[in-house]
Amino acid sequence: MVVKVALLVIFFAVTILIGVLYKKKVKTMNDFVLGGRNMGPWITAFAYGTSYFSAVIFVGYAGTFGWRFGISAFWIGIGNALIGSLLAWLVLGRRTRIMTKHLDSATMPDFFSKRYDSKLLKILSSVIVFVFLVPYSASVYKGLSGIFSITLGIPFEYCIIGMAVLTAIYVVLGGYMATALNSFIQGVIMLVGIVLVVIAVLSGHGGFSDSIALLSQEAVPAGATGEGIQGAYVSFFGPDLFNLIGVVILTSLGTWGLPQMVHKFYTIKDEKAITKGAIISTIFAFVVGGGSYFIGGFGRLFVETNEAGGPSVGYDNVVPTMLMNLDGTMGKTLLDLLLGIVIVLILSASMSTLSSIVISSSSTFTLDFLKGTFLKKISEKTSMLLIRILCIAFVAASVILAMNAQYITNLMGISWGALSGAFLAPFLYGLYWKRTNKWGVLAGFVSGIGIVTANMLLNNVVESSVAGALAMFAGLIVVPVVSLITPKPEKKLVEDCFACYDSKVEVQAKYALSDNEK
Repeated sequence: MVVKVALLVIFFAVTILIGVLYKKKVKTMNDFVLGGRNMGPWITAFAYGTSYFSAVIFVGYAGTFGWRFGISAFWIGIGNALIGSLLAWLVLGRRTRIMTKHLDSATMPDFFSKRYDSKLLKILSSVIVFVFLVPYSASVYKGLSGIFSITLGIPFEYCIIGMAVLTAIYVVLGGYMATALNSFIQGVIMLVGIVLVVIAVLSGHGGFSDSIALLSQEAVPAGATGEGIQGAYVSFFGPDLFNLIGVVILTSLGTWGLPQMVHKFYTIKDEKAITKGAIISTIFAFVVGGGSYFIGGFGRLFVETNEAGGPSVGYDNVVPTMLMNLDGTMGKTLLDLLLGIVIVLILSASMSTLSSIVISSSSTFTLDFLKGTFLKKISEKTSMLLIRILCIAFVAASVILAMNAQYITNLMGISWGALSGAFLAPFLYGLYWKRTNKWGVLAGFVSGIGIVTANMLLNNVVESSVAGALAMFAGLIVVPVVSLITPKPEKKLVEDCFACYDSKVEVQAKYALSDNEK
């Protein structure tokens, strides 16, 4: 307990200190929300990665999908690295940075407003962001509290409240700059921690080969896809390929439409930094995401199966229970040290994710909803005060939801599915296709939110991850179709928006006689 508490105290002290130091540097709205658009590749890549992977992934998703899919859950980590990181940076990074700077856009709703000349899109998207980021934030708190309560014996409610207070302090003080620097430090902790956890989990049953051999003896329980098959949990694609693909799409392609993820491209310094950032972010995602899902695949070796075929401790407690059951192979001292590192690892992942979500939601609601509709004439100083107040309100709403939610994956699936289903296609087409209009975007909002909400109201006809994936694909079809059958956007508006991708270059040329000259 002394080791765990000491590591936590150091972590808390560094986190708050950075917030205090950067409070003096946050002088404008641009500083608070975008970090002055001057972030380097390492800082931005780690901010992207740590916002991507939190307690939701390490505890909730790794435990749930590792249990359901076995080691084939590793494909989710590969998808996160190649699609959610590398491809996202290559496809969105440069064009997002250039066009958002050209349009002087600080948030995704503001981008929609200026790109499509529609105040309605701005208001609707700002409400969608604020509403559906709350369950995402709540899922992070729930994941944090789960591992804290098991490893430290602290009551669930106190864990959530404690993390909420810490998040609010350093975000409200230092804004995006404090968040970005904390993300870099937290990212380093995550990389080291996940490697140690993978080694520890495999050593718990004699190493990789012995662990695979034991897992191969597990048969798929009655009532599940692939019922009765032995060895399915060590097979290439696992026992349930359809739902595995749904999770890969949701957690990988889904990042393309999440405001707090795309926001990182707004802040990066220059084009050269984008190339470096793409490589760094991909490696980070492969190690952290791949490592998390990989260890989750061995959950059945550490946790007993209940009568329904699920884990006896519940899906959200699979990973924490795995770690607690390593005492027989590591010894008490080493286990305490490992658990201390894991706690800081999960805190690192989650605090960065939480801070990104809080800044994204509060700035969006202030700048795009309140300031654009009800409070049209407020100063920048008042706007910053409002953002800070809304940061606290957002954290409070997330805490309340986390205390009343059942499973992390349910919260995460609803949030990612709705946001990415609504925003991915409108944002992507907005960067690349001049024909996209506001009616297509509005139809994309409706289809994305509609599919996820309908599935939730119908008591999850399909898995939330599959519903989210369907919402994204629906948007990619609906937006261009509706745009083509409705009036074209104003030519001048489109040309002004896309002018940022072309620059006039004057070159000297030697004078030459033309054929017409005599």
